[in-house]
Amino acid sequence: MIEAGFAGSGQGDFQAVRAIAAAVGTGVCSLARCVESDIRAGADALKGARKPRIHVFIATSPVHRSAKLNMTKEQVLEAAVRSVRLARSLCDDIQFSCEDATRTEPDFLYQVYRAVVEVGATTLNIPDTVGYSSVREYGQLIADIQQHVVGEREDIILSAHCHNDLGLATATTLEAIRNGARQVECTVNGLGERALRRDSDEPAHP
Repeated sequence: MIEAGFAGSGQGDFQAVRAIAAAVGTGVCSLARCVESDIRAGADALKGARKPRIHVFIATSPVHRSAKLNMTKEQVLEAAVRSVRLARSLCDDIQFSCEDATRTEPDFLYQVYRAVVEVGATTLNIPDTVGYSSVREYGQLIADIQQHVVGEREDIILSAHCHNDLGLATATTLEAIRNGARQVECTVNGLGERALRRDSDEPAHP
């Protein structure tokens, strides 16, 4: 699966997702916030894909809920369910992420993931958005979500999404696989988010 871009962010990403979807035979995914226009843009950009997927996400940690979204738990949960339901009406393959999952209260994390599964998400992504977790902590979180959300369901796939702030992304990803993850989000030949290290005084592109 190639996550080709964020079609709702502008014409550049929209055209990139559309072009990649038309050019390759593998699955192609577009990222989308829990915003209707993002989700519809993703669906439109993926119309030429053989295996389209929409990846819906919303921040769930206390600091992100208050400082970034200014939303309550109930509002975040409602937005997640509404958005996954819409995405599922437009595309058969839906992935969902709780942004900053590793700093989210476990019970709330389970609640959100259970709710989106009920309305059609089949891949649950667990991002360590700020590179917060140690290897063992992240592996245990994957195991806990496997136990409390997935259970015996073979149709629900857990996905690991690790950042390399502590230089442990590979080790943490491998620990996630050991604890039940069946998808990993990774760079290709070092190309991808936070993959570029520069040893100059020039500011890096965000």
